[in-house]
Amino acid sequence: MKDSDGSLTGKTVLITGGARRVGATIARTLHGAGANLVIHYRNSAADAEKLKTELNGSRSGSAATFQCDLLDVDKLSELSGFTVGRFGSLDILINNASSFYPTPMGKITEAHFDDLIGTNLKAPLFLSQTTAPALRKSHGQIINIVDIHAMRPLRDYTAYCVAKAGLHMLTRSLAKELGPEIRVNGISPGPVMWPEHGGDEAARKKIIQRTILQKMGSPEDIARTALFFAASAPFITGQILAVDGGRSVAW
Repeated sequence: MKDSDGSLTGKTVLITGGARRVGATIARTLHGAGANLVIHYRNSAADAEKLKTELNGSRSGSAATFQCDLLDVDKLSELSGFTVGRFGSLDILINNASSFYPTPMGKITEAHFDDLIGTNLKAPLFLSQTTAPALRKSHGQIINIVDIHAMRPLRDYTAYCVAKAGLHMLTRSLAKELGPEIRVNGISPGPVMWPEHGGDEAARKKIIQRTILQKMGSPEDIARTALFFAASAPFITGQILAVDGGRSVAW
């Protein structure tokens, strides 16, 4: 099927951190458009297996899981090889996995820095490099989940913001490096899902008040954008689309 008709039938998607939250919603959405899925996870084994069972229940043999720590660069070739071996090709890589927590100045440790830079920037770079031969063969694409805070810093989250800023430039750099065979784009979510831990109601209301549309988004908003890039945007590369209700404009 052509990648401009809204269908992903016959395509293979590898998504990192795909077992839960926004990643799982992206996985369900692309699977619903016909794609086969490899769902990477690190610690969320139960969620990953549950999602795999759900997807295979609607289309037998269409989903698989793979566990690894993305900071172990040597494991990335195994992840790529598993995907191609399981489904015969790789068409779409979605770098979704992310670490997110505050690192106030004066309390940043080297471990914090290595984890946040590693998960949000190093892993997408090396996984993109590892999967590039397979993606080049399929004339595939890479979709990076960036963040509006790549361009607008968030207080107490310096290391995270720096990592996402790097991912923003990595997206553009990879588009130039890997074209014309491979397209590379990014999605920058705004307030679509609150962190599982931390934050308070007053801070959340303040964020909503500073969003042009005066409301929260949803994981489905990010998933629909991923589907647009994956299936309906053959002439777009090197772009990062903010899906944030206007938050980055009304800052």
